[in-house]
Amino acid sequence: MKLTPANLPAIAARVPVPGYDRSKLRPGIVHIGVGGFHRAHQAMYLDALFSESGTDRFAIVGVGVRPEDEPMRDALREQSMLYTLVEKEADRPPRPRIIGSMTDYLFTPDDPEAVLTALTDPAIRIVSLTITEGGYHVNQTTGEFEADAAVLAEVRDGARPTSTFGFLTEALARRRAAGTEPFTVMSCDNLPHNGRVAQRTLSAFAGLKDEDLGEWINQEVSFPNSMVDRITPVTSRLDRRRLAEEFGIEDSWPVVCEPFCQWVVEDRFPSGRPALERVGVQFVDDVEPYELMKLRLLNAGHQALCHLGYLAGYRFAHEVCRDPSFVRFVRAYMDQEATPTLGPVPGVDLPAYKAQLIERFSNPEISDTLARLCTDASDRIPKFLLPVVHARLAMGEDVRRSALVVASWARYAQGVDESGRQIDVVDRRRTDLTNRAARQLTDPLAFLEDETLFGDLRHQPAFVEPYLKALDSLHSIGARATVEQWEGR
Repeated sequence: MKLTPANLPAIAARVPVPGYDRSKLRPGIVHIGVGGFHRAHQAMYLDALFSESGTDRFAIVGVGVRPEDEPMRDALREQSMLYTLVEKEADRPPRPRIIGSMTDYLFTPDDPEAVLTALTDPAIRIVSLTITEGGYHVNQTTGEFEADAAVLAEVRDGARPTSTFGFLTEALARRRAAGTEPFTVMSCDNLPHNGRVAQRTLSAFAGLKDEDLGEWINQEVSFPNSMVDRITPVTSRLDRRRLAEEFGIEDSWPVVCEPFCQWVVEDRFPSGRPALERVGVQFVDDVEPYELMKLRLLNAGHQALCHLGYLAGYRFAHEVCRDPSFVRFVRAYMDQEATPTLGPVPGVDLPAYKAQLIERFSNPEISDTLARLCTDASDRIPKFLLPVVHARLAMGEDVRRSALVVASWARYAQGVDESGRQIDVVDRRRTDLTNRAARQLTDPLAFLEDETLFGDLRHQPAFVEPYLKALDSLHSIGARATVEQWEGR
């Protein structure tokens, strides 16, 4: 049965459907970057809130900016913005539900003015973002905004907006001119201090067009920090087929995810916000303890297993986590290197949290690919892992586990695994990474040359020594044997 509004009553006999009248929903949020994670996380929370409270405000208007967003436009419009969210847990049947919290999807290449009309609507109180870590034009080492050629072209006089920050700049300029209160900008990307990063980028971008506008945005627009967490792998053909065969639902683009879900947000929404605390969202004064916990344990933990696991021949996260040697290594990284860089996390039992992470990584029903976790490592490792390295070096403590993780990335970037199979290195810096990785066979420190990624690590003996040992071991005895021996050194 095709997923459409007309078929919801029949589908409701098999799976939960929205428990509210979607025709009465009123948009209050524009979300830019609608992908699997947003639909498994923020949109899910709002769907739960609408069902629990009967609230009809703060529905979502989705926006796609990149050419790759066109298939999402087509899939959602075909189903009147409905989609199936399937929670998958080991040793339990999948649990699907229909999500209905989105009311429209706009694709900027189709009609840029329609997007600006939505963004300037006074009813829109929040613009949220999942545009990936690399979408903020930030120098990986300094954290400062970097204007590349595309940005400079977009801020020229008379240029039309084409990017996320171009549309936000133009929308806020129009709201300011009309006397309309600015919306809150809420980043939901995996970045340290993601609200501050969004503020720095947007005010700097706008300042290139109009210095006064940039300063106004910096002073008047709220940018709450947030921490988001839910493992959401890429939807596969098998996921679609199982949904149709087991539940009779034909969905062009369902979302699969783990049962675990967490969202911690700074409570800074001067224009108003949905009462998401009713459905489990934590609103706090300071997100940083939760943010660092997640980035340095979960996200860096993924990096600690993905390149090593791929080199060893594994292709899924749960496969790596069946190997006791890899589990010991990842847990030792968490306990011995990451945890000492964290402060207290209110309400969180860190040993239990780390044990739960291993369980989550081990979930075979999610089938999270190592290739996905390895994607865009040049955006991920500098934000997730290297802060642990720098903090440990400042303490005068060893970083040999982190050094092995970086070395495994360097070895992976050579583009061939230990069985001679080609690796598709997916990264916006692919050419530079693979060129430096090729040179490291004769110059072992070549991969660390890019100071925009690594800062001065190639000049830090406490990092270089274990890094060189790790890289040599990966070349000589392979990833699994290296991991097996590493904790015994």
